[in-house]
Amino acid sequence: MHDVLIPLLPGYQPLDVVGPHEVFQAATLLLRHGGAEGGYAVRLAAREPGPVAADSGLALSATAVLPDSGPIGTLLVPGGFGVRRAARDQPGFVAWLRRAAPRAQRVASVCTGAFPLAAAGLLDGRSATTHWRWAGALAREYARIDVHADAIWLRSGSVWTSGGVTAGLDLALALVEADHGPTLAQRVAREMVVFARRPGGQSQFAAPVWADPAPRPSVRAAQDHIHAEPGADLRVPVLAARVGMSERHFSREFTRLLGVTPAEYVEQVRVEAARRVLESEQVAVSRVAARSGFGSTETMRRAFLRRLGVPPDHYRRSFTTVSR
Repeated sequence: MHDVLIPLLPGYQPLDVVGPHEVFQAATLLLRHGGAEGGYAVRLAAREPGPVAADSGLALSATAVLPDSGPIGTLLVPGGFGVRRAARDQPGFVAWLRRAAPRAQRVASVCTGAFPLAAAGLLDGRSATTHWRWAGALAREYARIDVHADAIWLRSGSVWTSGGVTAGLDLALALVEADHGPTLAQRVAREMVVFARRPGGQSQFAAPVWADPAPRPSVRAAQDHIHAEPGADLRVPVLAARVGMSERHFSREFTRLLGVTPAEYVEQVRVEAARRVLESEQVAVSRVAARSGFGSTETMRRAFLRRLGVPPDHYRRSFTTVSR
């Protein structure tokens, strides 16, 4: 049996715990039904046994204490507002992680569980992910981590990290696949009615996050025009002329102040405009492309794949809010 240790801190996210727990238990049951040995023994641990309250108020019961010795199979740290705060406010837990990690075959985190791993130095020099909303904070606070905001899960050596909340299911399925192969992982996914490999990344679930208004009025005016009319002609010569700047100077200032080129910014705004239409209106994809300024469905498809990891028709099926 492979040991999975999940530490519970007050303020954890319950789905970060329950999701992986159920994946591991389903894998174990399927192995046993098939006559195979092994599987997973999941332990919920805390400073002392007993109920531990999640950030929603739901309590799960820890049946073990955080061990100071002995081997660990998988050390899996869930996220939650309390766990993120623990990276800063609970140096004792961070120190325990630092001591426990060398005893583990692998270390993993779900959602903001990446923050205490980062505080313990376990993500230094590695690629990692976390909930899309907190990826920027992780990158700012821990400069030695290569943060990938859109990833559902990432593996960097013996350390695995995953995105927000339900991405813990994806992570656990990936761990099962690494241990027992894709067939078992696929069977578990079918039993739980989830994707074995979810298409796209976290960005398809994220709310739009616009850049702050540029401090220079001329560049800010260009931003306002892009947002007001994403379907308009927004090529650099047109935008530059509109705000009274040369093309070269406009491109340089726009990129310096906003961190992206004008073309990248326009594509981002157009993708968000198309997303809103796909979610709320039953119109042809070709019309969505035209209204959003892409010109052709193929151009929009490529932009969606770049930005969201899924094509427009798949996005509509997943996120539409209107009945057919």
